[in-house]
Amino acid sequence: MTRSADPCSKDLPCERPRFWSGPVCASALAWLFLCLGLVAGWTGATTLRTPLFVAAILSGSFYFAREAVEEFWKEREVGIELLMTVAIACAAALGQWREAALVAGLYSISEALEGYTIQRTRFAIRGLMDLVPPKARVLRDGREVEVGVEEVRIGERIQVRPGESIPVDGVVREGASTVDESMVTGESMPVERATGQSVFAGTLNGNGALIVESTKAFQNNTVSGIIHFVERAQAQKGRSQMWVERFGRIYSPAVLGISVLLAIVPLLLGLDAFTWLTRAISFLVAASPCALAVATPVTLVAGIGSAARRGVLIKGGGVLELLGRVKAVALDKTGTITRGRPEVTGTLPIGIDEAELLRLAASVERLSEHPLAEAIVRAAVARALALAPASDFRAITAVGVTGTVEGRFVAVLKPAAAAERGARLDEGSRAWLEAAEGRGETAVVVLVDESVHGVVALADTVRPQSTALVASLRRAGVEHVVMLTGDNPKTAGAIAAQVGIAEYYGGLRPEDKVARVKDLLAKYASVAMVGDGINDAPALATASIGIAMGVAGSDAALEASDVALMADDLSQLDYAVRLGRRSRRIVVQNVAASLLIVAALVTGVFAANLSMFAAVIGHEGSEVLIILNGLRAAL
Repeated sequence: MTRSADPCSKDLPCERPRFWSGPVCASALAWLFLCLGLVAGWTGATTLRTPLFVAAILSGSFYFAREAVEEFWKEREVGIELLMTVAIACAAALGQWREAALVAGLYSISEALEGYTIQRTRFAIRGLMDLVPPKARVLRDGREVEVGVEEVRIGERIQVRPGESIPVDGVVREGASTVDESMVTGESMPVERATGQSVFAGTLNGNGALIVESTKAFQNNTVSGIIHFVERAQAQKGRSQMWVERFGRIYSPAVLGISVLLAIVPLLLGLDAFTWLTRAISFLVAASPCALAVATPVTLVAGIGSAARRGVLIKGGGVLELLGRVKAVALDKTGTITRGRPEVTGTLPIGIDEAELLRLAASVERLSEHPLAEAIVRAAVARALALAPASDFRAITAVGVTGTVEGRFVAVLKPAAAAERGARLDEGSRAWLEAAEGRGETAVVVLVDESVHGVVALADTVRPQSTALVASLRRAGVEHVVMLTGDNPKTAGAIAAQVGIAEYYGGLRPEDKVARVKDLLAKYASVAMVGDGINDAPALATASIGIAMGVAGSDAALEASDVALMADDLSQLDYAVRLGRRSRRIVVQNVAASLLIVAALVTGVFAANLSMFAAVIGHEGSEVLIILNGLRAAL
């Protein structure tokens, strides 16, 4: 069964597929005429029986017979459609009008079912576009003007009220709210969005009003990008599908040739011509590889479409199949295993309480742009501490910051820098600091008027899903999980131990990560590399499969990766690997079942004189079962 590779071709139109399409209507007519013909035979109206069967043949075979002739004439290929067309023509020539009509009816309905199923699965993702509201309220010349969403220009500001869908990709310029992004990223929980943060078209605003500045045209928004990505991916064939097609180019002509020999050789030998011609037609139907042809594409298309609706974009059937064979996974640390931003993990107040220690440190640190400074400020804000203004601020590279807060000199320094200023920690404080550093945390000393008033420990905290992910990957059949990071080996070791990864490498430059991935490829053959899609680009490109995390709104990462996880959520990686495993199992099941059924039917034709009627039932019934089994990949 030939299918166009272009999802927006004349065979697979871009509009939402309708059930009552031409092939379905033709098949319905064929069955109507077939049933009327059977009734005419039972009631003795023999003059009507044959014309009704002929009408069933013509309507049922209209689409696939035309495709068969075009394929043979233009491409010089013998396809499954031609095999079935020849079988119908030969049965009709022998006067077996009922059997010929039955073949046309059954084959047409399986063809229509296959076509509709694949189209519906392919274009289910287009339902995302329905999430984008058709209108947007644009602020122009101080007035709110409602326009079509496709008319919104880049840079214009849009009013989004509580409970409304956001019409454009943009940046929040005024207001704050929670936004449900599950339809785009697969993230189940609403996320906080405030001034300066990005939002996506089709996501649902919560209980706050927002003013959003458009950053992309309607046709280039995130939803359109996802649809374009998935349509291209579903048009790409997997390795097993390409094998089936290569096999079919040899197998189908061979079946036709054997059928011709079965019809001609017995005639030359003086055997019963009618018996062997009937057997040749039965063989032609039984041996046709219809179920085999549909075994792979339905599964891969269903899997890719289902993944996209959960925020996992997979670039083609070949990638989905590769996910099912991954034996080793290399995980970047920062932003993958960890959150990618430091947090305060502990404090040791000396002479003051914890709140005062954080308040003084944050008061001076809020003038710094360093990630550790931002972590201290976030911790103070989370405790609703009243920060004081700082003067005489000074940031010293690789040392720390100093300033004056409420008339007191405050310094937040690395331990070594604090020691150089004469600060001394007692034995208990040194033990606390060393324990924090042993866990891979970064410690800073807080001085007030040159006296030590406490120590603050910070770390890039591990994602809650990381430990469960590592265990789940192993249960799914991944043989080896390794962590790669540019961070120092001590920190790398602490994080690896925390999530249950035995092998890790720290202090790696981009070229070092590539070398480690190559080592894994040499040992395991199929390796997935997971990173942020930008800093880890060389390693992602080197691996069998490059998986980029949190790429919603990032066109570059979307295009560069083999698998794109829209949300910043490690559970999507576990889902992607398990989907690959399940899809591969279903493909193997379908291919094996298709070959076994063909073998059984062909054996029945010669060993048990299987009739054409039985061959048709077995052949078309198996195809329907294969289609239904393939759709399990979307569950």
